[in-house]
Amino acid sequence: MDSKPYTSVDVEIKVPRFEESAGFYTTVQRSRTMSKIKGKNSIPELKLRKALWAKNVRFRIHPKGFQGKPDLIINKYRLAIFVDGDFWHGYEWEERKSSLKKNTGFWIPKIERNMQRDRQINEVLSAKGYTVMRFWEHQVKENLAKCVNQVLLYIEAVRMGVLPSTI
Repeated sequence: MDSKPYTSVDVEIKVPRFEESAGFYTTVQRSRTMSKIKGKNSIPELKLRKALWAKNVRFRIHPKGFQGKPDLIINKYRLAIFVDGDFWHGYEWEERKSSLKKNTGFWIPKIERNMQRDRQINEVLSAKGYTVMRFWEHQVKENLAKCVNQVLLYIEAVRMGVLPSTI
């Protein structure tokens, strides 16, 4: 993600509506493809959940009423985990932004707003005493063991008293 911290003086990025009246056109095929994109239970998220469960890490998924709707919450250790899609959350955004060919007037503000919202959510959850971990989908797909190990190291650090638990 972007290393720039979110501050309350940041102006919220406005995303134009993706509709014909705004000058955006879509084909039936594109519409059908986009409708199949899931916000929950993606393959990388399921892999991470299954691997953590196998290591006896217990968690809640997609808690209702929780700021930012984390993919996983481990309340005992005040840990919120997100698995962010590379495209949707702007992995290597400055390099990838120039490769967008169609509907750039929509996609650039859309993804930049997602990145801005991620920073806001991190700030809110940190203020509530949660540690936020964000994994890119490609990290989970390519190196699941490393992601699981990062969570396990955090949990062990809290257990050992190296990291404070705000419970």
